[in-house]
Amino acid sequence: MDERVKKYEEKMGKTLDGFEKELGTIRAGRANPHILDKLTVDYYGSPTPLQQVANVTVPEARIIQIQPWESRLIKDIQKAIMSSDLNLNPNTDGKVIRLVLPELTEDRRKELVKDVKKKGEAAKVAVRNVRRDANDAFKKLSKQEDISEDDIKGLEDKVQKLTDKYIKDIDAAVEKKSKEIMTV
Repeated sequence: MDERVKKYEEKMGKTLDGFEKELGTIRAGRANPHILDKLTVDYYGSPTPLQQVANVTVPEARIIQIQPWESRLIKDIQKAIMSSDLNLNPNTDGKVIRLVLPELTEDRRKELVKDVKKKGEAAKVAVRNVRRDANDAFKKLSKQEDISEDDIKGLEDKVQKLTDKYIKDIDAAVEKKSKEIMTV
């Protein structure tokens, strides 16, 4: 593929990857340790991702277990969970923290699906912005170098095909996540 198109494909790919990671942090009915990916804990004065100071496991379908490597971190981890937007109440026995995920109500599921669709739209806008940037760059290129209009049109067509592909991938990810959330 043309080098001039390749860098825009990489940007679109990064947008899709970021979107899929973000979807992983959205809580569906089952326990998923990735909902804790955004959490940071105060570890010797610096904010550190939870996964770097504790072992996170899923012993049962609706329970996430967090076992800190240092027991003094339990209070800090609990504080981080309480102050997050997860709406979860951590239970501890002094050694491990357990997060029991409540069943999602129908309204909450619909709310989550709306949120997923909104994030999907934002990702599609980001992909379209990459396409616009590419087309602008190609138009500038036509003024600077002697490239025929047909070559510019060819580059624009390649970028449009990439845009269509990534938007289709985003729609598929939204559909998959929405189905996962609505499954009881």
